[in-house]
Amino acid sequence: MSGSAGDNGSGPRSRPTMRDIAAQTGVSPMSVSRALRGDPGVSEATRAQVLAAVKAFGYQPNEFARQLRTGGPTHVIALVVGHLANPFYAQFAVGVERVAAQHGTRLMIMSTNNDLANERQVINDLRARQVDGVIIVPATPDHRHLAELGGPGSPVVFATTPPNGVEASSVIVDDFGGMRELCGRLLAAGHRRIGLLRLNRAMWTGSERFRGFAAAHAEQGVRFDERLITEHAGDSHWAMRETRRLLRLSDPPSAVIAANNLMTIGALRAVRDAGSDITLAGFDDIEVADLFQRSLTLVTFNADQLGERSAEVLFERQRPRTTGTGDGERRPSGPPVRDVLPTKLISYGEPLRAP
Repeated sequence: MSGSAGDNGSGPRSRPTMRDIAAQTGVSPMSVSRALRGDPGVSEATRAQVLAAVKAFGYQPNEFARQLRTGGPTHVIALVVGHLANPFYAQFAVGVERVAAQHGTRLMIMSTNNDLANERQVINDLRARQVDGVIIVPATPDHRHLAELGGPGSPVVFATTPPNGVEASSVIVDDFGGMRELCGRLLAAGHRRIGLLRLNRAMWTGSERFRGFAAAHAEQGVRFDERLITEHAGDSHWAMRETRRLLRLSDPPSAVIAANNLMTIGALRAVRDAGSDITLAGFDDIEVADLFQRSLTLVTFNADQLGERSAEVLFERQRPRTTGTGDGERRPSGPPVRDVLPTKLISYGEPLRAP
């Protein structure tokens, strides 16, 4: 067995294989596999011989590859997010991973960079890997192409956005209610010209947060100025430029709302550089918001909880359902779930009074 995993020479040791164990014990690789699975058709003497060789060689079965061959669960789920640079996704992933660990499952994280072509490539990769389920924050408003991810025992859960064009469960945030409450507070404090750095209106979060903004104005009989509303995908540098533009208007807003955490950071930089005392507010929490040397009010929700609940729904959808055929197949049961997480306002510094 020169050069094999059991060679005691000075050459590099390769990873032992099932064939090495078979050659050492004088049985077939299939018998080795059956012995390791506890197959009752293998004698105790053969099983003991195989286990002794496994220990001597330091052999570790490739469980993932075996499950792919047999069609069983891989004990791996995937989390697909928009952009890993956004700290929200890190907190979200912590919640998902916590629940996955409780189920003896590992977490694979993939990013689409909020791009449809990248999302399609991620889908192809996940189909090849045969993961046990997928939690996805979709990159586009039309989700019909994501139907390819689903299958018996491999459910898909949409996070932050309900499915559009495909049937699946979802865990979302009360985007409408959160923005409605925030904007209502600003209007009640005397603000009549409120700028909005909004997200893409085609996306669920963008449309729902704008809907809350518009509803708050309608409820208090105030017309908003379209010139104070600008739209983007959520980049902090863009938000900084747009905030500077709003501050330079002849009739600037007395308050600006940023529709996500990255936009809030960009707006904060703009008002700092301008030395402005404009009121700032935003959607999504910022961990160091209490350290800023100015007032700030944020719509917050628990990103960890969002991740936990998304994972819980995923594993609930994996539970076996009695099919009457005795096939033991794991299939999502019941209608899709839609959970909505509440939001709350947190104010740092002075209240939201208009100047």
